Amino acid sequence: MTPTSLDRRGLTYGASAYFIWGLFPIFMAALEPAGALEIVAWRAISSLVVCLAIVAVIRGWSRVMSVVRDRTVMVRLVAASLLIAVNWGVMVYAVVTDRVASTSLGYYINPLLTVALGVVFLREHLRRLQVVAIGVAAVAVVVLAVEMGGLPWISLVLATSFGLYSFIKKAVGHRVDALTGLTVETAIQLPIAVVVLVMVAQAGDQTLFARGEPGLGVWHDVMLLGTGTWTAGALIVFAAGARRLPLNISGLLQYIAPTMTFALAVWYFHEPMPAARWAGFALVWVALVLITVDSWRARSRVKDPRAAESGAVTEPV
Repeated sequence: MTPTSLDRRGLTYGASAYFIWGLFPIFMAALEPAGALEIVAWRAISSLVVCLAIVAVIRGWSRVMSVVRDRTVMVRLVAASLLIAVNWGVMVYAVVTDRVASTSLGYYINPLLTVALGVVFLREHLRRLQVVAIGVAAVAVVVLAVEMGGLPWISLVLATSFGLYSFIKKAVGHRVDALTGLTVETAIQLPIAVVVLVMVAQAGDQTLFARGEPGLGVWHDVMLLGTGTWTAGALIVFAAGARRLPLNISGLLQYIAPTMTFALAVWYFHEPMPAARWAGFALVWVALVLITVDSWRARSRVKDPRAAESGAVTEPV
C-alpha cells in the first residue's frame, strides 16, 4: 500500500481509537470517589456484558467456543487476562492518585520494551539504531528515577505488563480475533472482579448506588457501569482501522494516546513537571524517534509489510 492509496477510512478509525484511549484519564478521573479496585472490577464486568451482546448480535458464539476448547490458546489467554488486569489496575491507580504523567511514560516505553522482548523470547538480533534507542531509554529511566527519588514503578509495570500482554496476543493472533479475545479475557476476570467488589463492599468503600458524598449520584452509577463501552467500543474501532492500514502507519498512530495523556497530565491535571522530568521525557522521545526510523527502514526492505519483524502494534485495551 503506497501513501497515495492510504485508506482514509482506516486512518480515521485508527486515529479515533487512539484518541479515545488518550482520553481515558479524564474518564477515570470522572469516576471519583470510586477507588481503583472498584473501577477495574466494574470495567471487567461491563466489558464482558458489552462483548457478549456484540457476540450475540453477530452470532460469533462458534468462534468463542473454538477458542475455549483450545487448551493451548486458553492457557495463553489466562496469562494475558491477568496481565491486562494488572495493567488496568495500575493505570487507574495512577490516575486516581494524580500520576497521569507516569501512565504516559509507561506507554511511551512500551514499543522499546517490545523490541527487548523480541530479543529475549524470539532471539532476534538488535540492529544498531535499536541498541542506541534502548540505551537512550535506559538513561531516561535513570534520570527519572533520580528525579522521583526511586524507580518510576508505575511506568515500568505498565510497560512490562502491556508488553508481555501484547507478546502473548501476537502469538495467538492468527487464532483469536480482537472481539473474541476480549470476550474470553473478561470472562476469565469475572470471578476475580466479583470477589474484588465483595471485598470493596465489606470495607465500606463501594460507591455504586451510594449517596451522600460529592461526585456520587445517578451519573456516577451510569459512568461506572458503562466503562465497558469505552473499552469494547475503542477496540472495535481500532480493529476496523488495523485491517485497513499498513503497520508503519499504525506504528505512528500508537503514539497519539500517550502524547494526549502527557498533555493532559501537564495542562489538565496540572501535575508538577520539574526540569529533570522534562529531560527524562525528552530522552524517551529521542529513543522513540530512533526506534521509529529503524522500524521504517526495516519494513522498507520487506515487500510484504505483514512479514516485518518486532514492533507489532496492539491495542491498549
